[in-house]
Amino acid sequence: MPSFDMVSKVDLQTLDNTINTVAREITNRFDFKGSHVVIELNKKDFTINLEADSDMKLSQIRDVMISRGIKQGLAPEIYDFSKEPFQSGKIVKQPVTVRNGIKQEDAKKIVKLIKDSGMKVQVAIMDDIIRVTGKKIDDLQEVIQASKSWNVGIALQYVNMKS
Repeated sequence: MPSFDMVSKVDLQTLDNTINTVAREITNRFDFKGSHVVIELNKKDFTINLEADSDMKLSQIRDVMISRGIKQGLAPEIYDFSKEPFQSGKIVKQPVTVRNGIKQEDAKKIVKLIKDSGMKVQVAIMDDIIRVTGKKIDDLQEVIQASKSWNVGIALQYVNMKS
């Protein structure tokens, strides 16, 4: 039976290249000359530490991160900006988590959306992968098209298509 896997993976090398590009661009910008800016990627924890002089500069860094990420093929949904920026002396800091993998509650939400759509496919959650199986490849392609319109808050990739 044909099947495919839904995953939410972030390529670490692409993310590292994006962060390096953002850091280089920010340090070369005229409005950031002489100001304190730190953009660090923790590869082990998949977190990015941002530091700037003000909230406005921090939001500009976030905007550049999203736009450079899109140009490098990273979806904007991978960045979790839910943690509020906080003041530390004269510096504003913000930890940004990179979403890598599908959490259990997100996987259950996706499975519910697939089952509620009435498509003739079977869905199984396997750790941080969702396997979709159907009798015809056309059914699987319908699921992929439908899932692109869902707003689940994570970037989904479709891999391992087997017929």
